[in-house]
Amino acid sequence: MKQFIAYCGLDCEVCEARLATVRNDNELRRKVAAEWSELNKVEITPEMINCEGCRMEGLKTPYCDSLCPIRQCALSKGVETCGGCSEMESCQKVGMIIGGNAEARRNLQG
Repeated sequence: MKQFIAYCGLDCEVCEARLATVRNDNELRRKVAAEWSELNKVEITPEMINCEGCRMEGLKTPYCDSLCPIRQCALSKGVETCGGCSEMESCQKVGMIIGGNAEARRNLQG
């Protein structure tokens, strides 16, 4: 499995929050913060856009670090990703992602 596949199957390697972090791109941080604020109906500041990847050591956005129910569940179960969990197909948490994202599902199955 690719190193940057998140617990939910999303590819952190192409996530704009991660790209802004590794490139130290403040303009991209502002763009992502504005988009995510609108999408999530909460205030997200550019300073919050620092993440090196869901399963990687290092920086995480506040959501990815401690609020994401998928990441918290996978960590508590000690699985590499949700693909290693016997409950994946019936799980409502990861179902929010893989139900509408065929690539994320493939990443977890591969």
